[in-house]
Amino acid sequence: MAKGDPGVSTRSRRAAPRSRKATGADPDLVQLLTPEGERIDSVTGPDGTVYRADLTDDEYRSLYRDLVLVRKLDAEATALQRQGELGLWASLLGQEAAQVGSGRALRTQDMAFPTYREHGVLYCRGIDPIMPFGLFRGVDQGGWDPNEFKFNMYTIVIGAQTLHATGYAMGITMDGRMGGDDGEAVIAYFGDGATSQGDVNEAFVWASVFNAPMVFFCQNNQYAISEPLERQTRVPLYQRAAGFGFPGVRVDGNDVLASYAVTRTALDNARHGQGPSLIEAYTYRMGAHTTSDDPTRYRIASEVEAWQAKDPIARMKAFLTKQQIVDADFFAEVDEQARSESLHLRERVLAMPDPQPVTMFDNVYPNGSPLLDEQRAKFNRYMESFEGSAH
Repeated sequence: MAKGDPGVSTRSRRAAPRSRKATGADPDLVQLLTPEGERIDSVTGPDGTVYRADLTDDEYRSLYRDLVLVRKLDAEATALQRQGELGLWASLLGQEAAQVGSGRALRTQDMAFPTYREHGVLYCRGIDPIMPFGLFRGVDQGGWDPNEFKFNMYTIVIGAQTLHATGYAMGITMDGRMGGDDGEAVIAYFGDGATSQGDVNEAFVWASVFNAPMVFFCQNNQYAISEPLERQTRVPLYQRAAGFGFPGVRVDGNDVLASYAVTRTALDNARHGQGPSLIEAYTYRMGAHTTSDDPTRYRIASEVEAWQAKDPIARMKAFLTKQQIVDADFFAEVDEQARSESLHLRERVLAMPDPQPVTMFDNVYPNGSPLLDEQRAKFNRYMESFEGSAH
């Protein structure tokens, strides 16, 4: 690496990482990076599994870049909605580490099933960030190819994607695509509120009894819209897995390194025939549930401030600084890249053409149908009735 490169590091001056069992306020919480940016070499989970994230300096820098870019693009989306350019937006603010860490843990062949908030995972799968904006602007259905990117379409119905994912994972088993590092595994994302849905519990049952290569990834951001966690469950969410016959683990969802390590382990276990598992990423939704929500009506400012001290980007920045992996020029370069990409995203969203209303019939069936043709004709006559009208 050339002298003066913002990524230059001096390993000999770094503080030595340490090992420990899961400790802290929650003794079962897997954490590899403290809120102060202190690196922990390895953590032994409650079941004896050892988690570690032995990454290169380039990989550490890449994770930080992902976190910053994803947050900036998300902030731009929220601003666009507030200005009337999007119908709705579900922000991931505060959940970047859970999404980037787990998204980067996926191997190329793994399949992901998102909700409508996994913009960070989408970014990690190499999908153009503009793609979900067509959906939220109301000009298309989302548009990416799930098979090409191994990332399914956004799912609006709460919890439904867990059943889709489980069926897909069962298919992997039946097709013999398991076993070895080149085997395929599946991950399904959902929130804490979705655990109260029947679909999610049914998916747990099916995945368990068919030993599907499946990872259930719950981003516990503490609220199902306005309902706090304590009104949804009397036990930690990860402990529910035991009742269905598979392991569960709680990870610090604001720690990108732990999120990566735990997810990579779970996916590798699944692809090697060890069945499903549940990851509870313990995190916090810093903003509103969606742009139609007002979180000030159901939570207090001091709670938000307490979680701000655990900010995933701030702790990764502190780690990079303390370990002398980067310098100030690197942070400035990342910030400028984020600003430039968000501006470019805004320009592309505003340039999206409005579709003709009749195009809503185009992709209902691959080969059309007589009934669809009849409906299209009626709709065309209806639209033509307005031509030349003074109203």
